[in-house]
Amino acid sequence: MSDKIKNIDGITKESTEALIEETLAAYPEKGRKKRAPHLGANDQGSGSACVKSNKKTVPGVMSARGCAYAGAKGVVWGPIGDMVHVSHGPVGCGWYSWGTRRNLVSGINGVTQFAMQFTSDFQEKDIVYGGDKKLKTLLEEAKGLFPLAKGISVLSECPVGLIGDDINSVAKQSSKELELPIIPCNCEGFRGVSQSLGHHISNDTIRDYIIETREFAEPSSPYDIALIGDYNIGGDVWAAKSLLEEIGLNVKATWTGDGELEKIAATHQVKLNLIHCYRSMNYMCKVMEEKYGIPWLEFNFFGPTKIRQSLRAIAERFDDTIKENVERVIAKYDPIMQAIIDEYKPRLDGKKVMLLVGGLRPRHTIGAYEDLGMECVGSGYEFAHTDDYDRTASEMPNATVVYDDPSEYEFEKFAHALKPDLIGSGIKEKYVFQKMGIPFRQMHSWDYSGPYHAYQGFEIFARDVDMAVNSPTWKLVKAPF
Repeated sequence: MSDKIKNIDGITKESTEALIEETLAAYPEKGRKKRAPHLGANDQGSGSACVKSNKKTVPGVMSARGCAYAGAKGVVWGPIGDMVHVSHGPVGCGWYSWGTRRNLVSGINGVTQFAMQFTSDFQEKDIVYGGDKKLKTLLEEAKGLFPLAKGISVLSECPVGLIGDDINSVAKQSSKELELPIIPCNCEGFRGVSQSLGHHISNDTIRDYIIETREFAEPSSPYDIALIGDYNIGGDVWAAKSLLEEIGLNVKATWTGDGELEKIAATHQVKLNLIHCYRSMNYMCKVMEEKYGIPWLEFNFFGPTKIRQSLRAIAERFDDTIKENVERVIAKYDPIMQAIIDEYKPRLDGKKVMLLVGGLRPRHTIGAYEDLGMECVGSGYEFAHTDDYDRTASEMPNATVVYDDPSEYEFEKFAHALKPDLIGSGIKEKYVFQKMGIPFRQMHSWDYSGPYHAYQGFEIFARDVDMAVNSPTWKLVKAPF
């Protein structure tokens, strides 16, 4: 929790609650009643959630959420580079069947040297007669095409669950015949309320099929750690890994960005799990703590202030050698970070930003914006849970609006009222706000920039934010407020 309550001029609890009431007034009574608990004024001092979360989206409104299949394939399994990931179902879900956005590796075993899509391409006849035989054939073909792949994941789409295809049985039989780990993941898109359940299901399959099936080849040391819940968006894993290694730690496995099956399978041997995305991987951290006695720690490498705090928190888990290394590294980078702030802060100081992304960055990136002098006037998640909002309370300025799974109408209404200088959100909202004349940064996959993580990423983050906010092109677009 912050030592001091942060307030933004002109924003009070009363003004935020009035804005929420005005926004909800557009809904019919039933919709208004359902949405009201998901909008609130932040109480920074409480350290607890001011909104309800992890509930079904109100029918009829536009949501930015994804599905359980998207969470499993697009987030957890897809980035593992030495496997073939099969989407079992119609090709229409191919948006998450491509192994590109997070899978930034150099081409392990030929599986990830170029963008590929593995799908069973369900047709009408498969809906009628079932797709088990088709899946079995696909698995054989995948093994033949990529004989050096370390394993295959099978991720089920909606029709597979509706017709009752038994992917678990097919995977078990094919695994024996092909002498290859084949992991079934029952992540049909209709399950749960968002992609968050897909993360949980994927964690369970890793627990049941992968973890503890391998050991690290290298001898163990007191400094062995795993980097959990980082998906290498824009190279973030590489930036974080290099910094952790610079302070003397051995990053033995990364989950799952730039990940490898055999290293993930041996993670039960590390001494500490460092978790970046709490929402997607806290389940596995808790499992490894309970089963193997491995402690875990959440960290934040966005912006020099949070990097400094996180490095010192990490150092407290180790001996004086690591503590000394941390102070040396902080002393090395502080002047470099200050030079970046000195360059960009004069152009960004006092600018306002609104955030809406996934289940992590609406709290983790606030400190990085504040390092540049910016103020966060609104923040929310697509698929967060109560504990995510508990963690957000102390990061968000007091009385600012917090929104859970907001509709497009709500998000635009808040933007009209709060007049942000920048929107940091996902892919779906990008062009709406740009047409409204509001600068936008895509904070889900960095608008194909990055990394934004660690010291290496802060300069890129500052540059991109400055380019967005201060681009002369906005003079050619008239904002609606």
